[in-house]
Amino acid sequence: MGHFGVLGLLAAAFVAPVSAGVKYPDCASSTLRSNLVCDTSAAPAARASALVAAMSNSDKLANLVNNAPGFSRLGLSAYQWWNEALHGVAINRGITWGGQFSAATQFPQAITTGAAFDDDLIFQIGTVISTEARAFANAGRAHLDFWTPDVNPFRDPRWGRGHETPGEDPFLNKRWAAAFVKGMQGPGPTHRVIATCKHYAAYDLENSGSTTRFNFNAKISLQELVEYYLPPFQQCARDSKVGSIMCAYNAVNGVPACADPYMLDTVLRKHWNWTDDNQYVVSDCDAVYYLGNANGGHRFKSSYNAAIGASLTAGCDNMCWATSGTQPNAASAFSANTFTQAVLDKAMVRQYQGLIRAGYFDPSTSQWRNLSASDVNTQSARDLALHAAESGIVLLHNPDNFLPISLNATQIAMIGFWANAADKMLGGYSGTPPFKHDPVTAARNMGFTASYTSGPLTQSSADTSAAVTAAQRADVILFFGGIDNTVEKESQDRSNIAWPSGQLALLTRLSQLNKPIVVVRMGTHVDDTPVLALPNVKAILWAGYPGQSGGTAVMNIITGAVAPAGRLPMTVYPSSFTSQAPYTNMALRPSGTYPGRTYRWYKNAVFPFGHGLHYTNFSAVIGKALPTSFSIQELVGSCKETYLDLCPFPSVDVTVLNTGTRKSDYAALGFLTGEFGPTPRPIKTLAAYQRVFGIGAGESKAVEMKWNLGSLARVDEKGNTVLYPGTYTLVLDQPGIANVTFSLTGAEAVLDKWPQPS
Repeated sequence: MGHFGVLGLLAAAFVAPVSAGVKYPDCASSTLRSNLVCDTSAAPAARASALVAAMSNSDKLANLVNNAPGFSRLGLSAYQWWNEALHGVAINRGITWGGQFSAATQFPQAITTGAAFDDDLIFQIGTVISTEARAFANAGRAHLDFWTPDVNPFRDPRWGRGHETPGEDPFLNKRWAAAFVKGMQGPGPTHRVIATCKHYAAYDLENSGSTTRFNFNAKISLQELVEYYLPPFQQCARDSKVGSIMCAYNAVNGVPACADPYMLDTVLRKHWNWTDDNQYVVSDCDAVYYLGNANGGHRFKSSYNAAIGASLTAGCDNMCWATSGTQPNAASAFSANTFTQAVLDKAMVRQYQGLIRAGYFDPSTSQWRNLSASDVNTQSARDLALHAAESGIVLLHNPDNFLPISLNATQIAMIGFWANAADKMLGGYSGTPPFKHDPVTAARNMGFTASYTSGPLTQSSADTSAAVTAAQRADVILFFGGIDNTVEKESQDRSNIAWPSGQLALLTRLSQLNKPIVVVRMGTHVDDTPVLALPNVKAILWAGYPGQSGGTAVMNIITGAVAPAGRLPMTVYPSSFTSQAPYTNMALRPSGTYPGRTYRWYKNAVFPFGHGLHYTNFSAVIGKALPTSFSIQELVGSCKETYLDLCPFPSVDVTVLNTGTRKSDYAALGFLTGEFGPTPRPIKTLAAYQRVFGIGAGESKAVEMKWNLGSLARVDEKGNTVLYPGTYTLVLDQPGIANVTFSLTGAEAVLDKWPQPS
């Protein structure tokens, strides 16, 4: 304990919440000027170690929480580690809004941008968000780390936070994460901001009966943990070198994620080598509280002190607490000998090396310090937000080519709960946008004569006479339905995925008027089966949560100003799925009456993952033929990569031809299927994708489908990633329009030997 005494340590744990933004240390005149931390020529690790060596134990212990009080003796102000920017700088306790910083660009939620299948778009979004975030920080209105992105695969359609993620597929989420983290952190050497990949790992449940995210034990086979739940985090940690990772509320196979040395140290830091920059782990808020003896929690440890010690010792470096829990008292836990001095010092070094890499101690002339209010809410950012929304909208149904509709349509009725409710388009973890363009406003700006009538959201019965009257007077009915963040959100899952009954009743009445209906669906999963069966429903669009320009984007798609080219990043399940698949069953593979999950294993989708129609027609041909056979030993033996799964495999050249009459983008999706690896074998697996832009009518464009050995590999029961001999077929599109088949020969080869839990 040193000379500070128990009372001093205990008092240091209780600090006032931090509300102001970052205040950069003054290395020129403060007491820090003689400390190596202010020497920008020194290695970040050495700078961080020198700073921590100058701290007292009481200071260290007080600063293990998100609302860190700082170190007044060293000239370090308070620092709030809790800053959010999921799809734009968000309203939360680490960020202060006002004045020139009254608005920030609000992009579509990740579920909508995931549907674009466009890595460069995601990189650009990350770049804009971090540029605006750093400008907020430079003005003292935010801090330098942001808890984004959410890369958990969207396993179950009932999950309230699935819209925060890019989708259900781990490969898509990996690619999305790589592009977003690169955009957020910047090209270096100084991070524009510190990104935080969350929630590690297997977090995809808020509440199901008495089971909540605070006590859920996710029981997962090692095979499915490695092949499905962990790939996005492998990308973040091993390959993208993200600055921070957030550990989740839930337990994995009996051990809470924030106190699991196997997950936090053996896998994350040792196996994935996430140690080169002393990156840090932060807990989800109150996760440490709930792994102790708190009511409704895991009761993994007998006391809060023991929980704190278990978490820090396992590898969590910063404990977030929120209103539902009690502030962690690290000093009390330290006095109770639940963690060591070495653990304490390591946690502090990791946190401050992160800030050093973000330029916290660097001069005002250093990289990114010139970003200001003029870099927030720029015209190019607004244009990108609109483009992102347009790129992610998916045309689900258009059998008679009713869409697009002409701007000369004399009268349209715009009916539904979000037709004139722009706030709903933003989704969770949002900030204040410069504007919110709902569909009604956009339609009227385009010159449509549009009447608007709201409709029910979750009400089972409602007076819909006004909507019917408006529809009777119209030539075309645009119905804006689905669900929103009052139905699916953090801390709130659903028990069913049927279309809300009140909306379906209204749609049924409208379909009897013999007027063409276009349905535009917001939110994530609802079963479209009954809507598809209604007469006069001419088209269905899915928009997800399209952000500040969502209304304009939707109307641009409906009128043909922009052609749809989004693809579903998730399976649309029938409503019966929820009675067949218990929410808490984490298995992906089907078994007995259990139907399996995701497009890789589930066979009866209403709309499958990757589905998306166009206003034109496309064909494709495989260009330069691949060899018909490859030697596994030659592929592995010629690899120069540190990690064998990253070894390139010969790319596939594809020529895409627009055989229709409208210019359009095309998202080329490559699915792998075949007879290789352990049984059961998946139906198909996304292995490559590339968006092709602006293919004119009658034109063709070439695309190179790049992939690597990891794209071909399967995971065995021990979690090893293995390249197997067998027959492989790459199928282009959903449904397939071209394919190429080849074989791998020789002995199987382990590309990644997985560490076994003790």
